[in-house]
Amino acid sequence: MRQPVYHSQDIQAWEQRWFGQQNSSYGLMKQVAWTIAQRLIPIFQNNDMQRIAICCGQGNNAGDGYLVAKYLLQAGFGVDIYVVELGSSLDLYQAEIEAREADLKITSGFAFHSKYDVYIDALFGIGLNRELNDQWQTVIQNINAQTGLKVALDIPSGLNANTGQPLPCAIKADYTLTVFGLKAGLFTGQAKEFCGQIQVIDILPIDQELKPIAQLSSNKPSLPQRQAFGHKGSYGHVLIVGGHAEMGGAVMMAAEAAFHAGAGKVTVVCDAKHHTAILARAPNIMLRDINALSTADIQAVITHVDAVSFGMGLGRDDWAKQQFQNWFPLIQQSSLETVLDADALWFLAIFPEPLKVNSYATPHPGEAAKLLGITTQEVEADRINAVHQLQKKYAGQWVLKGAGSLILEDQLWICTAGNAGMGTGGMGDVLAGMIASLKAQFHQNIHLHEIVTLHALAGDYLAQQGMRGLQAQDMAQAVYQVVNQ
Repeated sequence: MRQPVYHSQDIQAWEQRWFGQQNSSYGLMKQVAWTIAQRLIPIFQNNDMQRIAICCGQGNNAGDGYLVAKYLLQAGFGVDIYVVELGSSLDLYQAEIEAREADLKITSGFAFHSKYDVYIDALFGIGLNRELNDQWQTVIQNINAQTGLKVALDIPSGLNANTGQPLPCAIKADYTLTVFGLKAGLFTGQAKEFCGQIQVIDILPIDQELKPIAQLSSNKPSLPQRQAFGHKGSYGHVLIVGGHAEMGGAVMMAAEAAFHAGAGKVTVVCDAKHHTAILARAPNIMLRDINALSTADIQAVITHVDAVSFGMGLGRDDWAKQQFQNWFPLIQQSSLETVLDADALWFLAIFPEPLKVNSYATPHPGEAAKLLGITTQEVEADRINAVHQLQKKYAGQWVLKGAGSLILEDQLWICTAGNAGMGTGGMGDVLAGMIASLKAQFHQNIHLHEIVTLHALAGDYLAQQGMRGLQAQDMAQAVYQVVNQ
């Protein structure tokens, strides 16, 4: 089942079209608030949570908060409301009147009178796109400092709904009940730090004008069953090219990942000084000395494989530059499934040209910045725009790595699997090996976003005992587990 993700402005336009059909905006607010309350009641009851503080801002998000307070009070909970001065919304005024008529205690400011079991955030909605002033930052930090459960209505206040960036801080919610549809900022950037468990309050019928900007990648990708008569030649020959004299680990991890993802054969082309170490760890890997290959040799190697992963540990010195110029044109001219990673991307930025359709580029934000000629901060400020700009400039298919990795094929996908423990050296090499392996096996019968998700799931498998201290060299068995589920 596909899970579409929307831009906040498209959600707001959708809502306005609904009102334009003579539907009541206040009626919709009440329906939203009632549905939210029904979602929250069993959570609070199951955890014996009775005392609830609801923090309301100045917009319609606050209106939801006032009405949620009323419905929770009717359900038997002890509810207090903390507020700022009302904004101009007529619906907000009406919601506030309903709350007062229900005899709810409403306090001006956010100096909490007591400890609460739950703090509900109804400060800002999805329209927030400015940096919060010092006063609002203090309010958010104060709420975060409380020990109770945190619930955000629509989006954690202070988080940009489209980029997942805090402005500059945001509510750290345990639950986010997002209204009408999923927003991109709930899943990429720094979103995972703030959103907790996400539920959709999907009560508005979708119209034809509403278009998603992305889809969430399924966390249950499946691979075709192997046929009983298969052999090593059936499952693809992967070529791993890189391995500067001073950097042998990257090609080793990529090659091992390729084997554990199911490749029939793997050849590593690298500096010969690494050959002994590679064979000691994985004697099934075939080896060639990168310094001993002529142009004709390179062409012959390319002819006999199905996929190539190029750039891991290649380096950025004159030797590396020469190797890039030796290999890249021939790879580009071939029909190979091609993964470009690490230093290959560095040189692509220096010598830009359009990539083949079956090229898969996997930059982290720093490499993306180099490729686009901007800063890493600018990439992270709007990751979705950055990945679109990469494809526009270079063609091919792209993975912008990081929390909530973005995968741009014919459309944009967001990976929701993975964990903070994967922020360690070598994880990208494992991904590059997996992409080459699975594309060599299945070509267009597996999508790039499915492979990225399998890599993230392998990281989650490895993190079952804890995220601190995860090592990319230990990913091989985890990869083996997830591709066989």
